[in-house]
Amino acid sequence: MSGIMEKVNKAQCRTDLPAFNVGDTLKVYSKIIEGKTERLQAFTGTVISKGGVGINESFTLRRIAFGTGIERVYPMHSPRIAKIEIQKKGDVRRAKLYYLRDRVGKAARVKDKGN
Repeated sequence: MSGIMEKVNKAQCRTDLPAFNVGDTLKVYSKIIEGKTERLQAFTGTVISKGGVGINESFTLRRIAFGTGIERVYPMHSPRIAKIEIQKKGDVRRAKLYYLRDRVGKAARVKDKGN
């Protein structure tokens, strides 16, 4: 029974998304439906966590807007995600960057990977 579920989940997974890690700065374009029209809305932020396996994989983006921290959790294989662009690669030593929630200003920056 679990073999069938794995095949179904694997068929639902997207393969067109770029490989990124925690600490990277991404620009995620989401499809927003307003009435009969559909538009793309961009959200730029730092990846503070990734989790899940297969179809249940998700990632959390954080940014500071108007002095307030905003976090959005995106399902990795969601059809609502139009595309993901990697703005810059981050150099971190942690799997989860929850400590950024307590930091503001320049202290909340992630080092850039120098390659």
